[in-house]
Amino acid sequence: MNVIAGTFGCLTTSKPFYSTVRFSSQLFISRLSYYTTNEELKRLFTPFGVVKGARLVKDPRTRRHRGYGFVTFETEVEAQKALKALNGRIVRSRLIFVEFAKSKREGDATSPT
Repeated sequence: MNVIAGTFGCLTTSKPFYSTVRFSSQLFISRLSYYTTNEELKRLFTPFGVVKGARLVKDPRTRRHRGYGFVTFETEVEAQKALKALNGRIVRSRLIFVEFAKSKREGDATSPT
């Protein structure tokens, strides 16, 4: 436990003052064309490494995907290569954004999986 001495006493925290940056092998891709398929998404990322999974997030009511998805690579290095190569590229006439997926934390319902 860390203790921060302040003007009004002490503040205790359970988190360290520093954070380590740890990348995952899962990428979050946004602004995809609504005509993109899971197969196309996988094919787009395959040149950068072994793709373990590619999925588009669908709206349960309309059954159409929402314009974003996730791609999981075998290693973090492959994911980094794909991110550098495809972030900010135009795919199917849309500018896409690629970033590392944020992992869902315990008790946090707002983070994507």
